[in-house]
Amino acid sequence: MTSIDLKNHASLVLVAILILSGDFGACHARKSQSWRQSRIHLSSIMDKGHSSRHKRITPPAPAPALKPKPPAPTPMPIPAPPAPAQTHENSTTFNVQDYGAKGDGHTDDMQAFLAAWAAACKVESSTILVPSGSVFLLSPISFAGPNCKPKITFQLDGKIIAPTSAKAWGSGHLQWIEFTKLTEIIIKGEGIIDGQGAVWWNNSSVYAGTDSIGQNRTNELNKMISAELSKMPTTKPTALRFYGSSDVTVTGITIQNSPQMHLKFDSCTNVQVFDISISSPGDSPNTDGIHLHNSQNVLIHSCNLACGDDCVSIQTGCSNIYIHDINCGPGHGISIGGLGKDNTRACVSNVTVRNTVMRNTMTGVRIKTWQGGSGSANNIMFSDIQVSEVETPIVIDQYYCDKEICKNQTSAVAVSGINYANIKGTYTVQPVYFACSDSSPCTGISLATIQLKPHQTSHHLYGPFCWETYGELKTSTMPLIDCLQKGNPSNAPSKIVSCQA
Repeated sequence: MTSIDLKNHASLVLVAILILSGDFGACHARKSQSWRQSRIHLSSIMDKGHSSRHKRITPPAPAPALKPKPPAPTPMPIPAPPAPAQTHENSTTFNVQDYGAKGDGHTDDMQAFLAAWAAACKVESSTILVPSGSVFLLSPISFAGPNCKPKITFQLDGKIIAPTSAKAWGSGHLQWIEFTKLTEIIIKGEGIIDGQGAVWWNNSSVYAGTDSIGQNRTNELNKMISAELSKMPTTKPTALRFYGSSDVTVTGITIQNSPQMHLKFDSCTNVQVFDISISSPGDSPNTDGIHLHNSQNVLIHSCNLACGDDCVSIQTGCSNIYIHDINCGPGHGISIGGLGKDNTRACVSNVTVRNTVMRNTMTGVRIKTWQGGSGSANNIMFSDIQVSEVETPIVIDQYYCDKEICKNQTSAVAVSGINYANIKGTYTVQPVYFACSDSSPCTGISLATIQLKPHQTSHHLYGPFCWETYGELKTSTMPLIDCLQKGNPSNAPSKIVSCQA
């Protein structure tokens, strides 16, 4: 019994050992497999780069653990690029000094001005700048279209002077500075155009004081002027001329000492001139202030005009001219004509001159025509004119002649529809002078509120004069103008000649 139990017990122990051995082997087998896999993985890493015959099939490497990314650096601010320097290609202002103008009063800056003009001409609404603080010497120059863009402004803040040497003028020029065939051209600024005309004027002189030093300097300057005058060409230039242009504005500037006319508009339309000054000596010959020829729709106002000839001269081909608030003197007053010179046909119509002051002028408001001409001057109004020490305030002269002898001729420019109202002040020679043509008398002449008194003077005074003048007094006048004839003459022209005919 005991031996059976021992056998059974031994059998149980043996079974238990076998079971335990099986579990231990299985566990050992799992550990061995894991180690072999680690060896294979290491071998594959070490075998990288070897030849293909040593390749082994390896399991994919485990993904490396992800590391936290560092924060992205804050980007540095990108500085704004510097503003490009302004170039002439992208600018609308063209300074003449950027094109080589010296502005020293001695170097001829004509080419620099032309270069600036060529650049500005390509840009609409451009500006040519003539800066202040410099003096620019210019030979005769033309700022020409018609291929320029419109709305060019010539900003004149500095001073422009004309050459005084005969060499610079060659055989002669009709104008010094010219703007031609342009649209919407503006000349403005506070600058000066100085024609330095003394070297052109006969009997020119300089006053430099009464002391001996000043007198010696005066004598030297007068000798220099006389010597240069003898070399100058006979053709005297106009200082500033506009030709064949439309929508022209001139404002702010000063024009002085022109060799001949200061400012001329020839074949222009829609012109405005205001707030300008014109100045030359009262004895400088033919230095008209503003000269109009073949121009229409012109407004001139708020100007100071002092010169040696007409403050404003209105020539043939002009119509729709309005002039007001002008200070005139010295000079020859405001004139229409002379018309019909050398047997030409002349027409002027629709002219108004009002609110004007004239001091120490030869005439006040004047119409002058040459014998032998044809055409007409009609529909003209002179009103609200204040005169002071004017030789003859009201003039119509159809026998105008600026030569020693003029031939008598029968034909004449017809003068009609001329109205004078509210003209007051003092005269030194004669209040009214109407000298009309025998063959073509003046008609439709009306006068109202004329009050002209003689100024105390040593000159011999004359009363009102009328010849072949037809019209009416609408009010009493002082002095009494009783020489007008009423009605119309038998030989009055049947119709008024039109400027467009």
